[in-house]
Amino acid sequence: MKLLYKNKFMFLLYQKSEDGEFMNANNILVLLPINERQKNLIESASLNSNYVYKTYDNVDKATVQNADVIIGNPPVEMLIDSSNLKWLQLNSAGSDAYIKEGILKKEVLLTNASGAYGLAISEHMMGVLLQIFKKLHLYRNNQKLHLWKDEGKVKSIYNSKILIIGLGDIGEEFAKRVKAFGAYTIGVRRKNTEKPDFIDELYLMDKIDELLPKADVVMLSMPSTKETYKMFSRDKLMLMKRGAVLLNAGRGNVLDTDALCDLVESNYLLGAGLDVTDPEPLPKDHRIWNVENIMITPHISGGFHLPETIERIVGISADNLRRFTSGEKLMNIVDFHTGYRTSK
Repeated sequence: MKLLYKNKFMFLLYQKSEDGEFMNANNILVLLPINERQKNLIESASLNSNYVYKTYDNVDKATVQNADVIIGNPPVEMLIDSSNLKWLQLNSAGSDAYIKEGILKKEVLLTNASGAYGLAISEHMMGVLLQIFKKLHLYRNNQKLHLWKDEGKVKSIYNSKILIIGLGDIGEEFAKRVKAFGAYTIGVRRKNTEKPDFIDELYLMDKIDELLPKADVVMLSMPSTKETYKMFSRDKLMLMKRGAVLLNAGRGNVLDTDALCDLVESNYLLGAGLDVTDPEPLPKDHRIWNVENIMITPHISGGFHLPETIERIVGISADNLRRFTSGEKLMNIVDFHTGYRTSK
């Protein structure tokens, strides 16, 4: 087997060996809620494999440990000391639970489902932003009270400056949609300064503090890593423009929840839209439930709620399975050190 690159965490690139080492996929465990057509698509990528279909809730440790390949997210604890596993294809974009020390052996390939969730999550966050800007939550409350009341001035996405921090699939899809509404888009990513047409300005992460005071909306779409943990502290949130809106579709632990509550309650920030929180799930007595202009959804903007999402996950998985069995480089390989994908 010719090794192109290796670090202490994982094989990033590889070529097919003469004896098929690392290419065997005898036992494939699929943990996705898929139909027969989708099963056939996956199975066509590796015709001679044995397929077992389970769910996260009903799979057992023996089945997980017997698999050479797993497509979907198994319970993390069932992966420890797995001697057969060669490749894990996650059905999620986030991989933080699976890159922790001691979960996967260093030779196991890990890939994620980046590219599957941009449509669903961007549309969801657009809805949340419009709800805040147009005060739709207030009118819904009034409807329940049978109250005919004008709630006053609203804001528009048109001509708003929208800062998107984390310009991956989700961030890019959100940028496309607000751009179509007439927004001025500012993107921030870790690397790669090649600017897409739907982004008006593009910067790297070191410019965040300079950009926050300019934005009417700040959209966060970042994974949970050592670098992003509590990145949006009280001090960082205070850099935001007065009257701005914060959206978070990445991970809840990137921001200080209590500080966010303080700033919205004091009217420093107009509001926030959160599909992720810290802690998660939220305790029933958490103060954030009662902050009127903070819109909360229980981490459901992605998932399998939109049928197109599972179609995209199946497509990514089938393509990667074909690549795996033929010895080609996989898409969406996860770097165990950063938690980000190393390639598309």
